[in-house]
Amino acid sequence: MLSEVRRRQNHAHRHRSPALLTALCLLLPPAQGGTLLGLAAGLVAATAVASAAPISAGSVQLTFSVDQPAAYVNGETGGWTNPPRVIGGRTMLPLREAAALLGRPISPGGQGGAVQLGRLSVDTRTSSAALGGAAQPAGTVATVGGVLYISVRTLADALNANLVAADDSGRTLTLTALRDGGNPLSPQARFSTDKAVYAPGERVVYTEYAFDPDGADITSRRWAGRQEAYFQPGTYTVTLSVTNSRGLQSPPYTRTIRVEGNPIDTPLTYALKYALPGDAFPDAQVLSYPAARPTPVGGDTAPLIFSDSPEVPTTSGVLYQDTVTGRARVLAYHLNGLGRPARLYVLARNLGARPVDVHTRRLGETAPTRIEGTLGQVTLMEYFASQGGPTLSLAPGQTAAVYASPTLNPGSGVNVMQDLEATGSVELTILMLEDTLPPTAQVAQQLPYLKPDGRHVRGTFPDAVRHLRVSLGALPTRITIGDGQLDPALTGTDVLTGQSVTLAGNYGVLYDLEVTGAAGSAVALSPRGGLYRGAMHITDGPIVQAIKLPRTGTALNPGAPTLMWRAASDTLNIDFVPASGSNLPISLVFYRAQTLPGWGGVTKTYQP
Repeated sequence: MLSEVRRRQNHAHRHRSPALLTALCLLLPPAQGGTLLGLAAGLVAATAVASAAPISAGSVQLTFSVDQPAAYVNGETGGWTNPPRVIGGRTMLPLREAAALLGRPISPGGQGGAVQLGRLSVDTRTSSAALGGAAQPAGTVATVGGVLYISVRTLADALNANLVAADDSGRTLTLTALRDGGNPLSPQARFSTDKAVYAPGERVVYTEYAFDPDGADITSRRWAGRQEAYFQPGTYTVTLSVTNSRGLQSPPYTRTIRVEGNPIDTPLTYALKYALPGDAFPDAQVLSYPAARPTPVGGDTAPLIFSDSPEVPTTSGVLYQDTVTGRARVLAYHLNGLGRPARLYVLARNLGARPVDVHTRRLGETAPTRIEGTLGQVTLMEYFASQGGPTLSLAPGQTAAVYASPTLNPGSGVNVMQDLEATGSVELTILMLEDTLPPTAQVAQQLPYLKPDGRHVRGTFPDAVRHLRVSLGALPTRITIGDGQLDPALTGTDVLTGQSVTLAGNYGVLYDLEVTGAAGSAVALSPRGGLYRGAMHITDGPIVQAIKLPRTGTALNPGAPTLMWRAASDTLNIDFVPASGSNLPISLVFYRAQTLPGWGGVTKTYQP
């Protein structure tokens, strides 16, 4: 042991300055029997290797001193919350802490208050112990201040371990035990990082290679302390546990990494470099960025048939009705308040003297659900993914359902957005029917027209496609949608009452936004009116993609925008429809995505 101390001392002098070694010694409490030098040397050695990858040795060696808080496990520094002590002439260790340092599990012993460690069984109620079934002498176990202590010699016998004095005083001891064999059926957690020491803001690349001894599937993983980057200097511990298809869990597997030096990225620049579409990142300056004003241009458009009042009908009836020719978009958002199962329908009736074809060009729906945020987001994802639907041929005067919802239980809702194209004049009727009634023309004609609820909107809104063009200049900048000022609300008419109505939030309006000068930029969505869950459709050169926003959960904080896309092409096209059940306004924030001056220099692309 003394030669080991001298070796560590020499190693420390080669890698640490004498002043630092002196400071480390002064920080340690005085030790008896000349152990201070050994403790200091051990601390220096542990500091030097704290970030190294763990190596599973065949033995676990625990070195400690009586009444001292420091402990060393295979040469690496640790510590006691309750230090070893002498009780009744015996050197005693806190049982649970010692087991943890040695990597040995403590399990219930089969009786109330009994615990098992190796061949040792301890009855915590009577402070008695048995080793391999043989009772141990009184005083082998003691409880001090609520902490259970065990004789170190008994612990060594229980683990078939070797116990030696590390100095002449006998107050510093080394316990060497075999590594725990564990459960041979348990899966094994494993992972590595690309390095051991990182700069603040540097990406940590984790490569997991957990396995199961019998080839069973690894069904779940639990990480603790894992971050994609650490922005504050310090030492961080990362732990992985895995569970297999049999329900067995692995022992925790741990690595320690150190963060020091000059920062590579801030949380914002890191996110612009690495965040995935749908991920939120911090930016408290969003509202201070200048607003860009897109230029409206002409283009294909269509009216919006909007039905959201009464939002919760309490009886079967007609929710809204109007006549269209050519293209139209229907958006209906309703909850079943009938107190019995019901369905929502969109009926089309041919008003002309010739046959009419009604073609569904796009359709997105969510039903049934009680989660309002889900209604809007899922509908948009379905809408953007839609590749066209059926065509119904209607004879003069014929009525058919162009949409029928699944059955809605009381309290559940439906959100449907449907682009239709009719070759002639058709009457579109949106109605809620209890599930026992058929959606025929005769039934529809007998149903009452339901009155608006005074809180929500229904009506027909012309020109429900807004074609906008913007050329990016200095970044960052933002475009605001749905605020009623920079982006005015559509106005229309409730044809059932003749009243003029305003579509606050422009729900159901398709924004066709073309951005030039976009190459090298990143765009994010910042919620400004509260909770938001939606989707957008991106065209970036040859890439066409619908983006779920956010990827999980909801966007709520204006200072935590959600990344949408990093543009590769100079022209970026964004199709956006405000999501039903979410709050407006929102801002589209454009950043310069490449490395900002003074930051970065390294981009890690490996994605294990």
